[in-house]
Amino acid sequence: MAQDWNDKLESAQKMLPLIGNLHRQSNVVVSVFGRLLIDVTDIDIVKAHRYSRLANDRELTPADTLPILEALTSLNLGTASIDLGRLAAKFAEQGGDLDAFLKEELAEVIGTATERPSKDIVLYGFGRIGRLLARILISREATYGGARLRAIVVRKKSADDIIKRASLLRRDSVHGAFRGTITVDEENDVIWANGTKIQMIYANDPASIDYTAYGINDAILVDNTGVWRNREGLSQHLQSKGIERVVLTAPGKGDLRNVVYGINHNDITDEDTIVTAASCTTNGITPSLKVLNDHYGIVYGHVETVHSFTNDQNLIDNFHKGARRGRAAGLNMVLTETGAAKAVAKALPELEGRLTGNAIRVPTPDVSMAVLNLTLEKEVTREEVNHLMDQVALHSDLRQQISYIASPEVVSSDFVGSTHAGIVDGLATIANGNHLVLYVWYDNEFGYSNQVIRIVEHLAGARPKVLPERIPSAEL
Repeated sequence: MAQDWNDKLESAQKMLPLIGNLHRQSNVVVSVFGRLLIDVTDIDIVKAHRYSRLANDRELTPADTLPILEALTSLNLGTASIDLGRLAAKFAEQGGDLDAFLKEELAEVIGTATERPSKDIVLYGFGRIGRLLARILISREATYGGARLRAIVVRKKSADDIIKRASLLRRDSVHGAFRGTITVDEENDVIWANGTKIQMIYANDPASIDYTAYGINDAILVDNTGVWRNREGLSQHLQSKGIERVVLTAPGKGDLRNVVYGINHNDITDEDTIVTAASCTTNGITPSLKVLNDHYGIVYGHVETVHSFTNDQNLIDNFHKGARRGRAAGLNMVLTETGAAKAVAKALPELEGRLTGNAIRVPTPDVSMAVLNLTLEKEVTREEVNHLMDQVALHSDLRQQISYIASPEVVSSDFVGSTHAGIVDGLATIANGNHLVLYVWYDNEFGYSNQVIRIVEHLAGARPKVLPERIPSAEL
């Protein structure tokens, strides 16, 4: 075992400079069955290959993917996200000449552009979601380019406002320290984060900001304040110079298009100058509900969410305009309502009127669970449902939205930092005839924020080409 470990480390160490060169020279990132190899160590590479045992007939090692990585450096690749694991597995099955195989598999990105046009992004609001969006945007800009965070708009609350906000970006009690360096230019109201210049703009009126004065043009603005949720309110942003489109990080009202990335993002048209990213719970459950409806048909169901408390609840008992939310969030389970079940139909119209829902807020700061209690058109077994969700998580076009786990020891804190919209807990699945109960974990902060960024990148034309292409979930 010791020699095997050392052999794996040796191959992984050979991979590190190749991964860096591909990224710098060709804007290519690589993964192993979806596990991205970005800012990794040799041990991270070995761990990513260990994961391959779940997706492949045998566990791959760095020695299996190293020859593929070496061959990629001579292919004149353009911007792409390339899965070394899937390529290695397919080549092992198919055989032949490796260079010819890779040229056929990666033809779409050979000789294409390595740089993509930059798109300005503005964050309006800088609370829990706003700061996570900033972290992800900074990381993604360094990874792919394209979507570039240019400014953050807030109301000034103190003389040292920018210092406090930079500190909140630097340190997070739930998600840990910022990966990199942050410095503040107080004189010019600028935060520098890993070389990214972020202009802090202080304003009270969303309609009267001249973003072009800061060199910001045709920007996508992400409103994460939740103050305005209808077309009339959010249209104020479009009155400001320099803003082209608006994304709301909450369920929209009226005729606004509610988008769950991976489900209906391709329905967005050029006329949709305002779109919403729905809620964390809607994002957490909609992908799994789509898969189940596509394969088994959902007659009706009830969604019960066990949700971490949020900032709109009181820390101790005090007046709150909402029912029950005035009671101490850290001391109580608080029964409340959720519109997430009904909101699913805005992304999946075929489920209109088939779902009800409630929520229980609990004394944890992050990570929630949705219990999907469903009546199906077909009878199912626990084994077949779990196998389906596992295959979707490993191989389908919903791989970024759905993850699957079958461990008897996991608890909510294990999912802090998950980039997936939801994680199916296979050991909790219950099936009895056409009655199914599915348990789905979701990081209601970070997982949701990643879904928002996927919409932003889609609007910005900054989503990388993923190769080999993933299988549509309905075809599994």
